[in-house]
Amino acid sequence: MELSNLQHRLIERLRDGLPLGKHPYADIANDLGATEETVIETLEQLIAHKVINRFGMIIRHRALGYQANAMCVFDIGDDAAPDIGKAMAALPYVTLCYRRERVAGVWPYNLYCMIHGRDRLTVRAQIRHLFARLELHDAPHKVLFSKQCFTQRAGKYGAPRASVSLPAPTETRAIPDEVREIS
Repeated sequence: MELSNLQHRLIERLRDGLPLGKHPYADIANDLGATEETVIETLEQLIAHKVINRFGMIIRHRALGYQANAMCVFDIGDDAAPDIGKAMAALPYVTLCYRRERVAGVWPYNLYCMIHGRDRLTVRAQIRHLFARLELHDAPHKVLFSKQCFTQRAGKYGAPRASVSLPAPTETRAIPDEVREIS
């Protein structure tokens, strides 16, 4: 789908989320020099063409008392991974679940899930439940608890707001192929 100027501007405007107010679409329309009706119609077009598939919130889980989280990584057979991934994603405490390619000799894991909880004991109990429910006790795996959060934000898609100049590298080194594969 080729996006119109208004569609591009609307997507750009939504990058930081909906404005907090009684009439968020009217506020957006005012910012874009459009009508509220036009903004809503444009959003409906973007949804109909699956450019936008949902609106959601980002909740700062630490502010709500969820202090522990763990990324669980598994080496699951390629034939079983889609079904196990779907079952994992259906568990209420799994907040993120995805499959990636392995990197031979570097990283053997291909199925990932994130679990958040108020404390490590809760997260560990949820992990035990996941292993029992999906019969994963024999699956090679790692449980990686977070130590420190440096950022948490939604993905930013579309044209960048302003060009960013990166500093020239001070040292040039070849990047091994396996790094390119996993980045």
